Amino acid sequence: MDNAATSFPKPPTVLEAMKRYATELGASAGRGGYREALETGALLAECRRRLNTLFHGENPDHFVFTLNCTDALNLAIKGLIDPGKRVHTICTHIDHNSILRPLRAMEDRGWIRQTRVGIDLASGLVDPDEIARAIQPDTALIAITHASNVTGTVQPIRRIGQIARERGIPFIVDAAQSVGHRAIDLQEDCIDLLAAPGHKGLMGPLGTGFLYVRPGLEKKLRPLREGGTGSVSEEDRQPDFVPDKYESGSHNAIGIAGLSEGVRWVLERGVSAIADHEKDLMSTFIEGISDIEGLRYFGPRGVRDRVGVFSIRIAGLEPQELGAVLESEYGILSRSGIHCAPLAHEAIGTAKDGGTTRLSFGPFLSLLDVMYAADALADIAIKMRDQHTTSYAMG
Repeated sequence: MDNAATSFPKPPTVLEAMKRYATELGASAGRGGYREALETGALLAECRRRLNTLFHGENPDHFVFTLNCTDALNLAIKGLIDPGKRVHTICTHIDHNSILRPLRAMEDRGWIRQTRVGIDLASGLVDPDEIARAIQPDTALIAITHASNVTGTVQPIRRIGQIARERGIPFIVDAAQSVGHRAIDLQEDCIDLLAAPGHKGLMGPLGTGFLYVRPGLEKKLRPLREGGTGSVSEEDRQPDFVPDKYESGSHNAIGIAGLSEGVRWVLERGVSAIADHEKDLMSTFIEGISDIEGLRYFGPRGVRDRVGVFSIRIAGLEPQELGAVLESEYGILSRSGIHCAPLAHEAIGTAKDGGTTRLSFGPFLSLLDVMYAADALADIAIKMRDQHTTSYAMG
């Protein structure tokens, strides 16, 4: 139950595609005219087409392959900033360090000023009107985490995207916890730059990710690295066309082979069906833990504004202790701590106490699995109450 870190297990077809690449192709796309190199190039192109279909993009070539979501966000955020102009940026308190740290680094260098918009403490939701009020004449970007990796809260990105589009401000969405879990429509949601990992909801392997660059924005988004692309090799200047402008060096072809099959798996099942299954898991889990004395969970109370990410505290147990008990006594794998989102934990009041223990769902979990987890948490909470009662009586 640590799918927010990386999904497991993967569909068998993902592993089969990676094995086929390793044993039958093994070539670098764009680095040869022989069959294996050409087929590897076709494999990359097919992955872009599948991503374009899944997210309703305008052009498959505008899906740029990256190492992971953090890599994609660094390109999106830093690529929009001219160090010679001290401009304004907007993010929120719900955001992951993959947004917070690049912005903080540029602020420390004197490249930007930033506004961090607060959230509703109970739900974790951002008010789009607060985003609008934060906009300044020189606001260069708005960046937001679509679904929180702490509270599971899903932000109203379509409304925020509309506000950004009306003002002509590039809108960056960190979709690490929402791709494959919630429908995302690049055009309807007014997203300019979508960053996502391949190894979570898209069911691909670690070391994969992408950044979607809305057509036209490539004229403004500068690359963070230059090098060999396998195209226009006679020139010593970086190509100015996508995706080559942002894809220097040989691709992680074996990873992209797996990612492509993961995306196909999501397309075949349909995001709506996957989301419905996750809602059933969430409803069952919420029902199972809502009346447990001494247990607290954070974020939306229902399933409408959340994904299957639950941060939990049990009275008398530190998060790391709870995580260890879940694994050693119940075989449940979770993640405890601050989850690379310090402002989110400050907002919900858990930062000074070591954060929370997080359970996060994936498509291969069943209703029985989440019922078992809820029962395990109830069992732990009862034992903690009994220990406290015994200690109090002896005292």
